[in-house]
Amino acid sequence: MKTTPQQDTDAALGTRERIVRTTSRLMQRQGYDGTGIKQISREAGATLGSVYHFFPGGKQELAVAAIRHGDGEFADMLREVLAGEHTPEAAVAACVRSLVEGLRASDWADGCPVTATALGTAGRVPDIQQAAAEAFARWRGLVFDKLKAAGIAEDDARELASTVISTLEGAELAAQVARSAEPLEAAGRHLARLIGSYRPA
Repeated sequence: MKTTPQQDTDAALGTRERIVRTTSRLMQRQGYDGTGIKQISREAGATLGSVYHFFPGGKQELAVAAIRHGDGEFADMLREVLAGEHTPEAAVAACVRSLVEGLRASDWADGCPVTATALGTAGRVPDIQQAAAEAFARWRGLVFDKLKAAGIAEDDARELASTVISTLEGAELAAQVARSAEPLEAAGRHLARLIGSYRPA
């Protein structure tokens, strides 16, 4: 049987990391309630015993690990684009391009794993909500640092960072639903104008 590039990548990882990545990918596409331990075990190429060995807390503990994995991946992408662009406006545009590329590569199936997992457990699983809140706070912090370095006042930079992350999250979901880059690209253009209006002359 021919393997996919994702399966080849997963096979090269340790068992725990394979389980976490598989959980992240499945919850990204199916949400928390739509993803079961048996499916995770099967697609990760791990026994149920191995899953419970690494995650004795079961699906809730797995979901927290998956959110932290998604948090780390997005934070790494943000750091790269923020460091690679001279202005925050250009960095937002680069971030939009990266998000669009990821959506297109997955045929519009893979949105934000943090949002997809957290929404399915809203009000039910505090540990998952806490992990998601920490992820969003980390992303806002990265954008805040870029905005402040560009000379934007601290209070404005903090609110703008929140606006950037919230807008990109919503636009990514809208792009998925529409199977079109336009919601993200439009959001990127308007965010750039908004940021530019706060930058010192």
